[in-house]
Amino acid sequence: MTHATTALLLTAPVAVPLAASAAHAAGGLRELRPHRRAAHALPRHSAGPVHRPPSPRAPAEPAQVTGPATGGPATGSAAAGPATGSGGPGVGPGGPATLTGGPRTEPPGPPPLGPDDPAAAPPPATGPHAPARTTGAWLGLVSPATILFCGAALATTVPQRGPVTAYGRLLRADALTVWLLLAVGAVAALACAANPAHLAHERADAGTARRYNLLIHAFLAAMSAAVLAANLGVLWIAIEATTIVTAFLVGHRRTRASVEAAWKYVVICSAGIGLAFLGTVLLYYAARQAGIPEASALDWATLATHADHFDPAVTRLAMSLIVLGFGTKAGLAPLHAWLPDAHSQAPAPVSALMSGVLLSVAFAGLLRYKTVADAALGAGFTRTLLAGAALLTLALAALLLLVQRDYKRMLAYSSMEHMSLIALGTAIGTPLAVSAALLHIAGHGLVKTVAFCASGHILRIRRTARIGRVRGLLAEAPALGVGFGLAVVALLGLPPFSLFASELGLARAGFAAHHSGVAAVALLFVLVSFAALVSRTARMVLGPPPEPEAVADGPVRLGVVAAAPLVTGLVAAAALGVTTGPLTRLLSAAGEIVGRH
Repeated sequence: MTHATTALLLTAPVAVPLAASAAHAAGGLRELRPHRRAAHALPRHSAGPVHRPPSPRAPAEPAQVTGPATGGPATGSAAAGPATGSGGPGVGPGGPATLTGGPRTEPPGPPPLGPDDPAAAPPPATGPHAPARTTGAWLGLVSPATILFCGAALATTVPQRGPVTAYGRLLRADALTVWLLLAVGAVAALACAANPAHLAHERADAGTARRYNLLIHAFLAAMSAAVLAANLGVLWIAIEATTIVTAFLVGHRRTRASVEAAWKYVVICSAGIGLAFLGTVLLYYAARQAGIPEASALDWATLATHADHFDPAVTRLAMSLIVLGFGTKAGLAPLHAWLPDAHSQAPAPVSALMSGVLLSVAFAGLLRYKTVADAALGAGFTRTLLAGAALLTLALAALLLLVQRDYKRMLAYSSMEHMSLIALGTAIGTPLAVSAALLHIAGHGLVKTVAFCASGHILRIRRTARIGRVRGLLAEAPALGVGFGLAVVALLGLPPFSLFASELGLARAGFAAHHSGVAAVALLFVLVSFAALVSRTARMVLGPPPEPEAVADGPVRLGVVAAAPLVTGLVAAAALGVTTGPLTRLLSAAGEIVGRH
């Protein structure tokens, strides 16, 4: 592979999504120009009355307004003031609609719905301002396809020839990078394929849909940059960029609950990223004190090579801050409170991206620091930090799943459970445990994408996120019920899905590494989570629907566009659970990078 080809493969996963995001921004600017010209052409309003010369075709006296009405002509004075009418402006059902100069009166009606009530959403937009399900909507697949293609191309050479770099070692791809790049591309492809089906049911107009797509592509670019960054400072910047971009995506619907969730997400994650920044600064200080040149003091490979010369006290403090900071973004306790709110309020494809890969990308950043800390301090210190955070998160997730009444929040707490298992595998630290954790990252991303996209369709059909109000999905929407049910079965760690193989590998690695106590406690909490998910999902999927007349005209059909991402994700997760095939060598090499110490 030539240097130019390598540079292209390392650049395209970031450059193509950024170009797509810029294209959406340019399209929005082009649409704004005619509106601005029209706005400048309108007369300016002032506080007082505006005097205009009479039109040669109009009489100088006040014009009489006439129009159809149920009982007689509608008349009124154009100069009298604000108009009123019985039954509404202009035409009323009770007789002549007379426009007068008094205040506007309207007939009493039902009380308005609250901004957070799903029934407050109007029907899907139609007409020229509706989100178009044309080729433009499907162009969103270009970015995920590029990420997948570059990851596949790098997977054919990196495991055999070793890491590759570009632009003065600013970008770097080793086996761990390639595995995460494939995971990001696969999950993004499923989520972006689901976007047209979900945007067709949004209340947004074409401009809001364009802003949504702009942010999605910027989100993919930031995650790819975090995965490919060789410099820990650039890694930190990229992960912080994901926080900024996804804050607007969480608040996309602009309801009170979504805006509150977005602010909560920004405040808590920014605090965590700030702690990670302090840890990065301390690690830079330790590197400089060890004699590493300034230009290489944050290069990950250089730090891992010379970490045995670092000050142990400074490195311990830095690693403690980094585990707490990046653990916040990965959904680990104690700073996890943003996750259920953000994942439950974001649009379904955004929740899929955040749960499926954003948490894993943040944890992958933590893995880079872990290799440096293990070389400087030995594996024991980081193992204790990660194992403690993992068990605490697993206990909280299991207990909160038992009392959960919202199915999107249920899926969010399930993400906490699976991230704690990934952290536990990393804490064990053997190549088998790390390989199982990386397999868990890929399988969890695929399955959770299916689960969140299916939950978005359930919300559209039932107009509620309450578990108690969803019954008989198999009877009302068979394809949707099967897809959601199988996704939960996969999250439970049942065969043939990949989470079964990865959880089995994590258990084997824990007992083989003589951490049987930790493994036993983790299995206990996993069983509690298993029972909670089974009981709630069975209520949603099985039994008759709450309103039998809802299926009198036949079951709800999901449609090919909506069903394709669900089927593809489940098939990929099942295939990955049976065999990793050509990815076996890549997975083993990635496990060696983190678990070799």
